[in-house]
Amino acid sequence: MLSLAICVNAVLAQDTKPASGKKDWSKVNLGNRAADHFMISFGYLGWAGRPDTINTKGFSRTFNAALLFDFPFKTNPHLSAAIGLGVGTDNMFFEHTTINLINRQQIQFNADTANKYKKYKLATGYIEAPVELRFASNPENMNTGFKFALGVKVGALLDAHTKAKVDLDTDGFGGYVTKDKDKKFFNGTRFSGTARIGYGHFSVFGTYQINNFFKDGVGPAGIHPYSIGLTLSGL
Repeated sequence: MLSLAICVNAVLAQDTKPASGKKDWSKVNLGNRAADHFMISFGYLGWAGRPDTINTKGFSRTFNAALLFDFPFKTNPHLSAAIGLGVGTDNMFFEHTTINLINRQQIQFNADTANKYKKYKLATGYIEAPVELRFASNPENMNTGFKFALGVKVGALLDAHTKAKVDLDTDGFGGYVTKDKDKKFFNGTRFSGTARIGYGHFSVFGTYQINNFFKDGVGPAGIHPYSIGLTLSGL
């Protein structure tokens, strides 16, 4: 994607060169551009490397919100770097499954067809520090024009819990909610690669967690959460 940015930038430069052959970037006004400072993202959540014994269900989802500061390159404002702070939540839904978090040496995903659940999920929440290298075809007004970004983000785990909406349990009771909360099985820090591509206020994003979701030896090995969805930016 970075090589694509260089090619697009070269075409744009050819269209905007003055007679001297060089673009005078000092005449570009960046004072009023939105610069994608505040971004909201919503999308699908998946687990790469998930064993077949773990039964996920339906539309598992992710939500992220971040505030970033954008720093255009002085030599070429089509390119910029951004850094900021945000929060992220993931909700993975399961079918015919009970997850044991409490008073265990290892997280357990147990098959459960005896209890009937309306919903059963594992939820995690993070505070995150995203960093992006950005390209914008219209650097003076990022609310219009093609743009994309590559980056990474580092997240610190704030919360991990299961939540079950029980329709009918083995004792014949139902219509209640149960929650279990414990972070000890999960990596406290996550490192994710990120990418966005879009036009104007809207873009498609993708993320992939580089390190393992669970700590070594206490959960399924080799699970790497990923997500894909839509981002609203330029606010």
